[in-house]
Amino acid sequence: MPRFRQRSLAWPVVSCLALLAGLTLAVPASVVAEDGGEATYTFAFEHDAEGWTVDFADLPVGAPQDLYELDGGHRPLPEGLEGGGIYVQGHNRSDDLFMFLKRQVGGLHPDTVYTVSISLDLATSIPPGLVGIGGAPGESVYVKAGASPVEPATSEDGIGHLRLNIDKGNQATGGAAVVLLGDITHPDATLDAYVIKTLTNADAPLTIRTDGEGRVWLIVGTDSGFEGKTTLYYSRISYTFALVQPPDTGSGQRAPLAGGLPGVAWVVVVLAMGAFLGALWLRRRGGAE
Repeated sequence: MPRFRQRSLAWPVVSCLALLAGLTLAVPASVVAEDGGEATYTFAFEHDAEGWTVDFADLPVGAPQDLYELDGGHRPLPEGLEGGGIYVQGHNRSDDLFMFLKRQVGGLHPDTVYTVSISLDLATSIPPGLVGIGGAPGESVYVKAGASPVEPATSEDGIGHLRLNIDKGNQATGGAAVVLLGDITHPDATLDAYVIKTLTNADAPLTIRTDGEGRVWLIVGTDSGFEGKTTLYYSRISYTFALVQPPDTGSGQRAPLAGGLPGVAWVVVVLAMGAFLGALWLRRRGGAE
């Protein structure tokens, strides 16, 4: 068989496997344990934002950029730290700026109650004990996280400010959709050097209900009482969903937790196997000729 035919037969296999590898990297690391009724989604931001977007609330509609200095997106972590993260920046001129990330995940039971435990790493350069306008640059910047079946979005209120459509509480207090994790101070941080701080609500999980398709929106942010500029990076975010009670299937049996590879990845696996078997068949046919 001519050599060029061998290369062309190998191409479908190589391309499908490459596509499968790319899709595997594109989805978050999701570990699902059917026996324990848990699903964990972890995002490390090594190469991109992994589907998370940055937004802002509790500020005037059309707030001037030169005053509020809003910024955000995927970036390498600052000097002294390895890897990537999602950078968030804002100047709290409104005395109540909420800077947040959001992302939707699926694969859970539809319309089902879960408890949610959250763990995150953020890079901060704020030591404790600093004094600032309206509040401390560290202790008055409160880190919050939560989940909701409704997409977190902003809309204009009666005084021309952008407000969030889910209950996040205000500053030091949590709300129905989010819990308070802590603040952005770290004893080893300096204003010129960032360090990683880990926060979690493992001791006080949040309770949520998924939507009708087993999806939920994740939200992480800072609610600031410090009337100054805040900059930080989120370098890791992890959510663990634990079933409060599996839904009844109607037959007296509890439904297993959805899991495994995402649907699109299974499609690519099938395509890759088909291409591989097709290549073998064509090669044998060519040899017979």
